[in-house]
Amino acid sequence: MTEIVVRHLGLVEYEACYQQMLEFTQSRTAETADEIWLLQHSPVFTQGQAGKAEHLLMPGDIPVVQSDRGGQVTYHGPGQLVVYLLLDIRRLGMGPRQLVSLIEDSIIAALAHWQVEAFAKPDAPGVYVDGRKIASLGLRIRNAKTFHGLALNIDMNMEPFLRINPCGYAGLQMTQVCSEVREPVTFDQVADELQKQLLSRLRSDRESQS
Repeated sequence: MTEIVVRHLGLVEYEACYQQMLEFTQSRTAETADEIWLLQHSPVFTQGQAGKAEHLLMPGDIPVVQSDRGGQVTYHGPGQLVVYLLLDIRRLGMGPRQLVSLIEDSIIAALAHWQVEAFAKPDAPGVYVDGRKIASLGLRIRNAKTFHGLALNIDMNMEPFLRINPCGYAGLQMTQVCSEVREPVTFDQVADELQKQLLSRLRSDRESQS
């Protein structure tokens, strides 16, 4: 079975990356290796398929882009780790709910590495610390091929979250890794740990299917 390809793309514009995801997903075949893209976006608000205009309170100078991922409005900016999961879940032998749980469990395990106690909510996808949201999820699946993924706040300007109702929830408090850890941690350290946790779980699922 093919290995998962991991790409570190740095700081990229949302719309250009979105087009690359679409092209990859549309052109892949049964033999195409799954890929995971780790990156950061320039400041942008993205509206998911269920997004409602009233949740954009005052976007100001930050562009708003319509996206075909699940969920409502969210913010992306430097210092936030975005992970796009380009997976063939039929080949992996899992369903959408299993994948969401795998992603949430990976984030929770990565945060536990720095003694940050995080949890998932069955009725609101994402990962939370003391009720504050630290990571958001938004996936799209076409013909059992996934794209989009997760956004984990690490060390970023949090002010733009005040310009929206994050994920469609008025008053939802957001947090980030640097505000929750006891000792300083770098963006790259968190990215490396989350990559390790995701790959460990995905490979375990692949091996159980082989």
